[in-house]
Amino acid sequence: MNVYDSQRMADALAVDGYAATESIEDADLVLLNTCHIREKAAEKVYSELGRVRALKAERAARGLETVIGVAGCVAQAEGREIIRRQPAVDLVIGPQTYHRLPEVLRKARAGEKVVETEYAVEDKFEHLPMPQRSAIRGRGVTAFLTVQEGCDKFCTFCVVPYTRGSEVSRPVERIVGEAERLAAAGVREVTLLGQNVNAWHGEGPDGREWGLGRLLYRLAEIPGIARLRYTTSHPRDMDDELIEAHRDLAALMPYLHLPVQSGSDRILKAMNRRHTAADYLKLIERIRAARSDIAMSGDFIVGFPGETDADFEATMAIVRATNYASAFSFKYSPRPGTPGAEMDGHVEEQVKDERLQRLQALITEQQHAFAEGLVGRTISTLVEKPGRRPGQIVGRSPWLQPVIVDEKAGEIGDIVDVRITGTGTNSLFAEAV
Repeated sequence: MNVYDSQRMADALAVDGYAATESIEDADLVLLNTCHIREKAAEKVYSELGRVRALKAERAARGLETVIGVAGCVAQAEGREIIRRQPAVDLVIGPQTYHRLPEVLRKARAGEKVVETEYAVEDKFEHLPMPQRSAIRGRGVTAFLTVQEGCDKFCTFCVVPYTRGSEVSRPVERIVGEAERLAAAGVREVTLLGQNVNAWHGEGPDGREWGLGRLLYRLAEIPGIARLRYTTSHPRDMDDELIEAHRDLAALMPYLHLPVQSGSDRILKAMNRRHTAADYLKLIERIRAARSDIAMSGDFIVGFPGETDADFEATMAIVRATNYASAFSFKYSPRPGTPGAEMDGHVEEQVKDERLQRLQALITEQQHAFAEGLVGRTISTLVEKPGRRPGQIVGRSPWLQPVIVDEKAGEIGDIVDVRITGTGTNSLFAEAV
């Protein structure tokens, strides 16, 4: 979502004549778009600001103006504290107000320290300019499209409800209109985004509320859009229509990121996930019954307050039972203002480290096994870009792995059949069929 947000901010700034530069030394404006999910991510912001402050001073000595801005969820959470800790920052803007960025930037260039983190009454998507076709083409044949923001689940470890606000779903017509513009500019694959994307419930053209499954059926009708994905989902919001979409739509890729976070019912309750391990496993069975070649991805937190060895072993058990193609795993990081941060029984860092290493070893083993299982098979690949080496192109498998193949296999934007010949650390090697 931060990639999408950054692109939309760039689109808003383009109206005022700003263009992206690959070299930070050439930038009149440096805008850090930030994440607040984990403590390490937030601290990286201040480390980076120290580097940008030195750049600002260096450019000032040469008579060049440099405006520094912080956007995103750290901006929303910390507001004016960012300017207090790093006075070189000129503007702070939250994720719900980046449609106001040009106005905020004008104030900052006039010498005002601007903090814009109040939740907007207006719909920011209505006020953001659409990207130019050339800008879309420059971003490649895959694109992100935000359909939903915010979350009402209030998991006790998570800051999203506080930094992104309550759940808001965009209307069908606006989503379809944006997808059609992407397709007209040559985009072949669209990934729908939301903090809790499968909770999307937007107004349809018939005036009734649609669910994500019905939206996917509609998007699959758009000429040029050959592939659809969505992320990130909550197990409680996987309804029948969405599961049926996985069964019926060839365009909907057989890869689902469905975080469970823990395999322990006791910890799941403490996390306020409102599902059990058995609920999750039954849901996986239903999804796989609908689409036999679907691969699962997930998120895991180890060392949540109160997690015992038995709780952790339950997480290892659910990983073995699900057999993931990939997954993300993290040590619990207390986030200020969340209930988890105030809980008793915080786990020692050494214990967290040991558990995380064991979990990641199991996930890596499953990921490698999944990739090895594709060797010898013929699969479809969307060609995305030139490879690192001459004569190579890089595509994307239905399960999101990079696929490296000879450039004669096809042109960028083509969907071609290739035979998998080998695996790398995180990629596949193939030959044209």
